[in-house]
Amino acid sequence: MTSPFNPPASPSHRSLLRAAALLGVAFGGFFDGILLHQVLQWHHLLSAVQGGRFADLRLQLLADGLFHLAMYGLAAIALAGLWRHRAALAQRLPLGPAFLIGFGAWHVADALLSHWWLGLHRVRMDSPRPLAWDLAWLAMFGLLPMAIGLAKRRRARPGAGATAWALALVTSLAALLAARPPAEGGPLTVVLRPGAAPLVLLAALEGSDTRVLWADRAGAVWLLQPGTALLTADLYRHGALLVAGGSVPAGCAAWWSNGARRTVAGRPPA
Repeated sequence: MTSPFNPPASPSHRSLLRAAALLGVAFGGFFDGILLHQVLQWHHLLSAVQGGRFADLRLQLLADGLFHLAMYGLAAIALAGLWRHRAALAQRLPLGPAFLIGFGAWHVADALLSHWWLGLHRVRMDSPRPLAWDLAWLAMFGLLPMAIGLAKRRRARPGAGATAWALALVTSLAALLAARPPAEGGPLTVVLRPGAAPLVLLAALEGSDTRVLWADRAGAVWLLQPGTALLTADLYRHGALLVAGGSVPAGCAAWWSNGARRTVAGRPPA
């Protein structure tokens, strides 16, 4: 019986199954990072690490970027393994189940290490019951895909990779959602690049009816009510690292609670 962790004797079969499982791990990381860090904005990688340099939202975003870079590395290694043994792909190996097992294994490892042992973040940083969210996420995206992968591996039916391809499609759609420009009409959160001068950003606001609602003490994070003449591209040209819709993403809760706030133009912090 074939298995991603106890593969058949052929070295090419063994390598293919391992590559498929590793690709599932990478897609699990992408799914987590894109959906929770960017689309839903429930947490950053280091949201629960408070104080000192970690109170800087730019450092939190840098950690997210390095995390995604590591996932790209894992995906590249997995794809290289699939390509190297592509001649064996014509055989009916349980690559889909291996992918699902890897996808679920990522979320199990993330829950055990990042959520509970190292305490880097929780699924929902702003929830009064973070353990409930952790367990629900673990069951839905960790244990369930692994169980489906193991069941399909035993049956080894043709087309067992359909669910894996569906998860890949969902992850790709989530990436497109994360890349959308902010919705017009609502407030914008603007994070400046390291070393960018706040006065340069203010220059981008000249000639528009944009209002500054809030900024942190260092002038690195701004909350703007965009005017009709403001273009997101102008903000990036004037030093913005990130422009996102919404006033206070939940994923910034740890940073927000550190007291890095001040009133701008007589308005209290949101």
